[in-house]
Amino acid sequence: MKRTNVTAMALAGAALVMATAGGCKSGGAGGDGTGAKVAITAADRAEAQQIFQARCSVCHGQFGRGDGPGAAALNPKPQNYGDEAWQKKVTDAEIEKAIVQGGAAVGRSAQMVPNPDLADKPGVVAALREKVRSFGDL
Repeated sequence: MKRTNVTAMALAGAALVMATAGGCKSGGAGGDGTGAKVAITAADRAEAQQIFQARCSVCHGQFGRGDGPGAAALNPKPQNYGDEAWQKKVTDAEIEKAIVQGGAAVGRSAQMVPNPDLADKPGVVAALREKVRSFGDL
């Protein structure tokens, strides 16, 4: 598998993680990176879960710990979403921006590729953010 594909999967996984967190039933701080409330539907959460499994979990791991099979070849290592200090520091808008625009857009690794296909799916992006946040609850 090419490194680009692994990175793309990692980013998508992050997006999916956020989408299926389940913490905020009817929206939250975004999906579009503006902080505006976005309604998150069951379909958005389902799509986000699929994206997380297909794209994000490859590097971030099934439980968001940064220990997916693609993580071994990456330096720096993928973010551990269960890291309490990181969860407190990162904003919802930063998570959503990283999902859509990639890690470099938020001062993180360029190995986390953008997911421009999600730019017009604010509910899915918000659901992926939820998923990422949910790993801080484990």
